[in-house]
Amino acid sequence: MNEFVAVSDLRAVFDKKRVLPTIVLWNRLEGRPRTHDFDRALKAEIRDPLWMLCKQWQMGEFRGDDAGSPVTAKIHAETTELTKYKAANDPVEAFPDDVPLEARVERRPVRFSRAGGPIAFDLRVALGKRWLRLIAGIEAGLEQQFRDALSIAEPDPDSPDDAAIAAHLAAWQHVAALAGRALDGGALIEHLAVPGNRAVDLVTLADATNEAAVDAAEAAFLADYARNFYQPPPDAGTAWLPERMEYAFEVSAPKGGTEKHLVADGYHHGHLDWYNLDIDPRGQGIGDVPDAPLPEDVERTHTFGFLPGPIQFDGMPHTRWWRFEDGRTNFGDIDPDTTDINKLLLMEFGLVYANDWFLLPITLPAGTISNIAGVSVTNVFGERTWIEAAGRGNDEDWQRWAMYGLATAGDANVPADQSLLLLPSVSKIQEGPAREAVQLTRDEMANMVWGIETKVPMADGSARRGIIAARETRRYHKRIIEAAIPDEPPALPLENEANIRYRAMTRVPENWIPFVPVHIEGSTREVQLRRSALLRVIEDDPNPALPVRPRTDLLRHNLDLPVPEGYDVFEEEVPRAGAKVTESFQRCRWYGGEVFLWIGRRKTTGRGERSSNLAFDRIRRKSRR
Repeated sequence: MNEFVAVSDLRAVFDKKRVLPTIVLWNRLEGRPRTHDFDRALKAEIRDPLWMLCKQWQMGEFRGDDAGSPVTAKIHAETTELTKYKAANDPVEAFPDDVPLEARVERRPVRFSRAGGPIAFDLRVALGKRWLRLIAGIEAGLEQQFRDALSIAEPDPDSPDDAAIAAHLAAWQHVAALAGRALDGGALIEHLAVPGNRAVDLVTLADATNEAAVDAAEAAFLADYARNFYQPPPDAGTAWLPERMEYAFEVSAPKGGTEKHLVADGYHHGHLDWYNLDIDPRGQGIGDVPDAPLPEDVERTHTFGFLPGPIQFDGMPHTRWWRFEDGRTNFGDIDPDTTDINKLLLMEFGLVYANDWFLLPITLPAGTISNIAGVSVTNVFGERTWIEAAGRGNDEDWQRWAMYGLATAGDANVPADQSLLLLPSVSKIQEGPAREAVQLTRDEMANMVWGIETKVPMADGSARRGIIAARETRRYHKRIIEAAIPDEPPALPLENEANIRYRAMTRVPENWIPFVPVHIEGSTREVQLRRSALLRVIEDDPNPALPVRPRTDLLRHNLDLPVPEGYDVFEEEVPRAGAKVTESFQRCRWYGGEVFLWIGRRKTTGRGERSSNLAFDRIRRKSRR
């Protein structure tokens, strides 16, 4: 055989070109037509088939033992459906298959009052308009009776009790314009929330036979409210864990006489999928539900048959002669860094192994857990191969790799779970602007954590920057105190020759809520962050200073109870980078076009440490003018 069949040193070959004829060397094969007709040249005719066989031998293609293409395939799978759901510490209930799981987990109640005062006047007025449309035409004068019974009171600009409204000009103007004109639908919702209360109790009907019509309007009103705002029932809790600023829930499905128990103990980023849940290795389940489906109704075994089809994608290299791939996708133009593992894997798949992958599509319903026992593949030579999952093995094996696989909670050496979880979640959620935003940040100089309310809700339904709302609130209380002081000639300042002054404490903006470390009983060094309060100290205030309370529901946990309680946050939830928590309306469209609207919360990484400049017992030099 010619010694130039296998080239090991190209430089030596080019040096010998001066001695040997170049007809025995090829670095490119192409058609070279000698006529104006290109048809024959484009056929790529082979004149020497033995040469082609030699090239295959040179490239090692004859060594391959898996050259047969698949022609048929069968997949054996076992499926089961999720049947139970448990939110945080609430009782277990049947798994909902008619509601997006995000809405079920994240739902929060719509608040119409905070700190004893009314809020959300935009929703109050919208609900009031809906109620007036429902009772229109029932009886003459009925609408005016409800307007009188559910009227919006005008805020007093000189009363500290109305500071949440009157301290902010835009909110005060909005509420004052509605006072005496609009019907308060939120007050009607709060009235009907009390067991035994009815809308007809607020008015006096001239004709008693119209009572049934008012009751029908009440039922339609409550149904519209429940349909427009998806929220938990009055006696139910939520999956939100205030001490962790995250959601936690559990689901389970029957599996072989036991339960496959899945736990999500740290969901906070807004998109719910399989990677949010881990398998509970204890396998004890989450409890009994009377109306949950029976195992024999949800556990099934399937065998699917396929004709495998090769995977195709834009820019995929073609293996046929004179066939070029789509030039709009150029994998060769990708410039990955040494740490861009995902890009490197994509390039390797697209350029090297693209035609080695085949597609076997399986359609599975949402809310199921599937386990593929194996795949039986028959190739063109009639050989049948049984293929099992590549990611099987020990769950703690760091060299094991699988895609869309569930992890087992804990670090025990247990077999890896190969189940595929399909949750009834949505791929796209419309998120409104933040109604509330809190920045949890560490202050190493003051040795505490601050909950900075960067965005607070206003009474008219809008949101305002926390620092601006804090300044307006302080100016409002200062104005009321100054107005209460009788007009007296100002006292003469005390004369002294000292060039320094003493300050007991520096002032911190009122939207900075302190969280101080407290020791946990029964532990050695473990601490938690407990919500505290700073005093609103205003010069010449004859009354004792009152603590500044948070204005967001995110930080007001346990404050609006009949007997207010404390609020602790786990220290590990506030890293050195801090954390940002927001609350906003979420909206999505579900099966059949049904729309769900709920209040959800998100937690993201903060922006590092900050200093409040809080200090005590400071001595400063007097300014010389």
